Amino acid sequence: MWKKYNAEMAALSDIILKNDFDPDPLEQAEGLRYLTRLNRIALEMFLENGDPAFATLYQASHATAKIGADNPDNYYQNATISGARTYRISGTRGDVPILSFATKANRYAINGTMASTGEIDIRDVECDDDGYFEIIVSREHQEKNWLPLEADSSILIIRQTFFDKDKEAPAQVKLETLDAPDRPAPLTLSTLCTALEMVPAFVAGTAKTFLHWADVFRGNNFNALNTHDQSMFIRAGGDPMIYYLHGWWELAPGEYLSITSEVPDCEGWNFQLENMWMESLDYRHHKIWVNNKSAHYNDDGTVTVQVGGPKNQKSHPNRLETCDHRRGAMLWRWTGAKTHPTPTVQVLKQ
Repeated sequence: MWKKYNAEMAALSDIILKNDFDPDPLEQAEGLRYLTRLNRIALEMFLENGDPAFATLYQASHATAKIGADNPDNYYQNATISGARTYRISGTRGDVPILSFATKANRYAINGTMASTGEIDIRDVECDDDGYFEIIVSREHQEKNWLPLEADSSILIIRQTFFDKDKEAPAQVKLETLDAPDRPAPLTLSTLCTALEMVPAFVAGTAKTFLHWADVFRGNNFNALNTHDQSMFIRAGGDPMIYYLHGWWELAPGEYLSITSEVPDCEGWNFQLENMWMESLDYRHHKIWVNNKSAHYNDDGTVTVQVGGPKNQKSHPNRLETCDHRRGAMLWRWTGAKTHPTPTVQVLKQ
């Protein structure tokens, strides 16, 4: 099995190196790193945290492991679960602006989808005066604080969305399996082989899904943010509170983008730059995204974001760095918005 696993992983390099994008050396390097990241995520998902009887929280997406337009404003937590079990999520609310919980049927290893099987937002959860809450995760209906499961539910996703991570206190969350056995069974070769069989399939399914998305955006949303049909994003596990405006940016030498939008009544918004693999660019060391709290607004209440362009003392206050990339995907999110304006994108010369 070990040899089979390694051979299947090695073959996945063709997804990165042999495609219609003709990736440049930077994109090839990031693409191969992307495969190592997806491999790491899959091992955490299927092997280290793969027993739904002893569900544990881990991070499938963070600063050095990214899937499908990951949000720099988010703290993601995941757990492997089963529709045959009952769980309890408990914790304290904190003051993070947006906190949501979802169960999904994770089919990334099969057909690149993640069907929703249950959703609940903290605004619909009863908390005590100290912000403590409990949520039951089960197939059996609960009168309050219930996150539904279905027979094929396999993953729990918790999203905490910050507008200012330096000032907002995160929620503290605990997950328990209420009908778990006394202790996990010892690892067996059969269990190990089953987990390893899932890893290459997950890596391939995920990489192909979002490369296909990028290709769609390059063809239909070139230097534009107008993906108003949300069905594809929801099928892949998108948050139903969010309205996703994906696009493709591509700049010749000396060009930059100016993007202007009205701002609707909403919980929050952000805009981010990604590479061709739909990973957010390096937000640890570069300004690659802006949100409703960090943005500078125009006098008329609109907001303008600049992608690339000259960097000097008079740089645009919402100027984002392309991190030596010449192209990639991009995303504007409206969260809890009443309306969904389409940003205007202009290609300008320096």
